[in-house]
Amino acid sequence: MNPSRCRILAVGKVRRDWIQKGIELYLKRLPGLTVTELRDSSPEKEADSIRAALRPDETLIALMEQGECLGSIPFARRLKQFENERLVFVIGGADGLTAELKLQAQWQLSLSPLTFPHELARLMLVEQLFRAQSIVQGRPYHRA
Repeated sequence: MNPSRCRILAVGKVRRDWIQKGIELYLKRLPGLTVTELRDSSPEKEADSIRAALRPDETLIALMEQGECLGSIPFARRLKQFENERLVFVIGGADGLTAELKLQAQWQLSLSPLTFPHELARLMLVEQLFRAQSIVQGRPYHRA
């Protein structure tokens, strides 16, 4: 996984300082990975903002409750399948992503069957991206 070929589009702002510090920690470990915050609004307006921010050469990965839920090693293997593509992970707002945007995604991903605040999902995603990179590079992922 090449972090410089990945980015995250996330609806809303991170309001909890400890979550922001965690995100910043992993972003330092993943040079090139960027997070773009989009304005919180209605799902339809958020979808418009997301579509406007998408680049034509990106593979859309939608984070959603009903998505595929993988452990860390299968997640790393799945990301490796996309190693030559530009990836954009999309985290919707409180009401989630629109049905159209979900269908547009090449991969629908769930971080857990549990429900988390969206800002915490952002932290969990960057941590799992770092862990996936460690796994792919053969470093001990359980010490990430």
